[in-house]
Amino acid sequence: MKKLKILTYGCQMNVADSERMEGLLRGIGYTRIENFEDADLVLINTCCVRETAEDKAFGKIGELKRLKSKKPSMILGVTGCMAQKEGENLIKRAPHLDFVLGTGQISEIARVVEGIETLRGQVVDISNVDGKTEIEKISPIRAGSVSTFIPIMYGCNNFCTYCIVPYVRGRERSRSPEEIFDEIKEAVNSGFKEITLLGQNVNSYGKGTNTNFAQLLAEVDKISELERVRFMTSHPKDLSDEVIEIMSSGKKICEHIHLPVQHGSDKILKKMNRVYTAEKYLNLVEKIRAKIPDIALTTDLIVGFPGETEEDFAELLDFIRKVRFDAAFTFIYNKRSGTPAAIFPDQIDEKIKIRRIEELIAAQNEISLEKNLTMKDKVFEILVEGESKTDKNVFTGRTRTNKLVLFRHGNEKPGDLVKVKITQPQTWLLKGVRVDEKITG
Repeated sequence: MKKLKILTYGCQMNVADSERMEGLLRGIGYTRIENFEDADLVLINTCCVRETAEDKAFGKIGELKRLKSKKPSMILGVTGCMAQKEGENLIKRAPHLDFVLGTGQISEIARVVEGIETLRGQVVDISNVDGKTEIEKISPIRAGSVSTFIPIMYGCNNFCTYCIVPYVRGRERSRSPEEIFDEIKEAVNSGFKEITLLGQNVNSYGKGTNTNFAQLLAEVDKISELERVRFMTSHPKDLSDEVIEIMSSGKKICEHIHLPVQHGSDKILKKMNRVYTAEKYLNLVEKIRAKIPDIALTTDLIVGFPGETEEDFAELLDFIRKVRFDAAFTFIYNKRSGTPAAIFPDQIDEKIKIRRIEELIAAQNEISLEKNLTMKDKVFEILVEGESKTDKNVFTGRTRTNKLVLFRHGNEKPGDLVKVKITQPQTWLLKGVRVDEKITG
C-alpha cells in the first residue's frame, strides 16, 4: 500500500478537485493518510484567489523541504490555481518539488505520478486550462458521509478586475446533464443526503448543452432519495426569474442563496466590472424575497478596493443595512498579479483597510444576530452532520437555510432529518433541543 497525504486550500471547487485526484490515485495503489511523515506522496492543492491562501501554500511547501531531504523517495506535487498561475516559477522557487499540475490537468495526475515513480525527474504542465476536464471518467473519493459537492461547470467569463479566476480556471465549460445526473445518483447510492451544485458562476451553466441552469435544477429536484439540493456560486447578473421560480416550487432545493455583491457603491462596482448597480441588486433581492419569503441570503464583501473613499465605504455600510444579509464573508482587498486592479491608482493604506473591515464586520454581526434572534423558540428541520468537534455529546446539523445548529445528542445519526427547537440563537450558530423522534434516516 502506498500512502497519500492531500492538503487542500481554497474553495469548494478545490475540495471537489482533491476528491477526484484521490480517486485517480487510489487506482494506482495510493491510500490517504493524515500525517505527512509517513506519506509516499504529498499533494498540495492550492488557491491563489486570496493572498492568505497562497501564503499558506508557499509556507507548507517550504516546510516540506526538510521532510523531502530526509525522505528523498517521497513525491511532492502541487496542483490547483496557484500551480496554474506560477508554473515553472514554482519549481524555480522550490526545486524540491517533483511536479506542478495546473487546473486543466486533474485527469493526468495518476499518469504523471507513475512516470515519476519510474523515471524520477520533474514535471510541469499547466496546459489545457480552457479544455474540457474529463471529470466524468473519475470516481471521486468523497469526504464526509452526508453532504458532497457536484461540479457542473468550470471557468468564468466575467473578468472582475480584482479576480484571478478566469486566468487560472479558464473560460466557462459546462458538463453534460447526463454526466451530472449520473454523478448525483452515484453519490445518493453511496448514502449522501445533500448535494451542492458547484461552479464559478452556476447561473450561466449550459454553454455547449441544451439545458440551462433552471432546467437542470428542476430535474435534480426530482431525484429520489436526495433530501436537499444547494448550489453556489451565483452571479447577480445571471440569476434569472426562471431559477427563482424553480427554487420557490422545488421540494428539495434549499431556501438559501449565496449571492456575492462585493460592494454597495456604484462607483466601486463599476471599477470592479460587476456590471450591475446597487439598486439593481436590491431589486433582485426584493424579487427573491417576494417569491421565497424564508430565503436566507449570504454574500461576499470586499473593503479597501482601489479608490474606495470614506463616502464609498459609508455607502457599503448603508447598503448592507438595507439588504440585511443573514451572513457575509468579508475580505480586505489585496493585489493579485495579472489582474487589472493590481495596477489601479489610489491603492488604499493597510491601516485604513483594517479599520474599515472591523467596522463592516461589526455592522454585519449585529444584523446576523438580529436575524437569528427571530428564530428563537421556533422549530426547524435539521440535517444531522455528526458530532461537534469540541463535545461528542453534542451533534451539529444545518437548517434548510444553511444555518449551523448544535443540539444534545440522542439516538440520531449523521444523515438523519430531525426537528430542533431553537433555544439560544447566537451570531454565527444556533443552539437548540430535539422536540421529537427523527423524521427520516
